[in-house]
Amino acid sequence: MGFSKLFSAGGIVMWPLLIFSVVAIALIFERIAFWFRVNRRQTQVVRDVLTLYRRDNVVGAIDKLKLNADLPIARIFLGALLLEDPNPEEFRLALESEAQAEIPVLKRFNNIFDTIISLAPLLGLLGTVTGLIASFGSLTLGDVGGTKTASVSAGISEALVSTATGLVVAIFTLLFANTFRGFYLRQIARIQEYSGQLELLYRRRYERGEKSYAPTR
Repeated sequence: MGFSKLFSAGGIVMWPLLIFSVVAIALIFERIAFWFRVNRRQTQVVRDVLTLYRRDNVVGAIDKLKLNADLPIARIFLGALLLEDPNPEEFRLALESEAQAEIPVLKRFNNIFDTIISLAPLLGLLGTVTGLIASFGSLTLGDVGGTKTASVSAGISEALVSTATGLVVAIFTLLFANTFRGFYLRQIARIQEYSGQLELLYRRRYERGEKSYAPTR
């Protein structure tokens, strides 16, 4: 059975399921590109920035961060390093507040994924119900196996195809959504680790009586 025939056999619920699948695929590609960029560059950027900062090259560290401002960790570090001579507590609070501001970026589209995962099986179930209604509605007493057989088969086909399609869309989306959720949790742990390292370096500089470079915004 070709795709067009399969789509027609699934009934009216195939249209929202098709929209769900297209949206899910588009958002999945966006998230793959985002996490690939973060995982490929982040570790090296953080290592370079911490090395520069450890060598008291604060200006160089800030310039490095600005060149990589598309990374969440770079924006977090910049939010703290661009403060005007903060004490260690203010520096820590700046890191924490910037990290909180990046959470929506890291969790982007999670609500849409959850909606698709929840609604796709329900739409498939709705297709099952409408298909069975069509099947039983076409039956009349004494006509089982007679002229209405084609209508009954079409209704059963709609019920099965729509259910299978809804499950496929939900399972496919769930697989990637859980993968992205794992990336998010690991990223939160890395942000805490990297922020702790930068905070420790700043505290050491502060205790030595050195002031951080703080250019005007």
